[in-house]
Amino acid sequence: MREILAAESRAIESIPVTDDYEKAIRLILAASQKGGKLVTSGMGKCGQIAENIATTFCSTGVPAVFLHPSEAQHGDLGILQKNDVMLLLSNSGKTSEIVALVQLAKELYAHLQFIVITGNPNSPLALESDICLATSGAPEVCPLGLTPTTSTTMMTVMGDVLVVNTMLLSGFSRQQYAQRHHGGYLGEKSRQ
Repeated sequence: MREILAAESRAIESIPVTDDYEKAIRLILAASQKGGKLVTSGMGKCGQIAENIATTFCSTGVPAVFLHPSEAQHGDLGILQKNDVMLLLSNSGKTSEIVALVQLAKELYAHLQFIVITGNPNSPLALESDICLATSGAPEVCPLGLTPTTSTTMMTVMGDVLVVNTMLLSGFSRQQYAQRHHGGYLGEKSRQ
């Protein structure tokens, strides 16, 4: 257990810190201020992380929605609007459904901007992005080296970095949080 914890901790510490995070945060806030939203997407485990990022942004003041890349090809692409920005997750940067989503979205709105989180900064998806946030590409802790483990941990942390810094830059308050989170323990705590 300690070896796995240490390996994942090292992977998180090795995430490259670049100016692209600030650019991504400003792009997300600018879209929101123009009446647009953040549209996240990913396939498989990356999709689950993308959905989590979207819901966290929603509760912290940035309208966001998860778009399943396969469902996008069957009508859900209609969720996109011209002032939106997309956040796409793919460890390989080659996920066919996500690469196809970029092309479909560009056909709908040629000027739509894309932020990509990937383990492969030289991938087709990274090269199509306006902003690429690369993980360190650390190996998975899975004994087979296949199951998304370390990569999804890094992507989750990178999503947290985007959310928290967007909150800080926008001056998002406890009162604003309470207005969006009425139920449960956090809703009660935010109103104290």
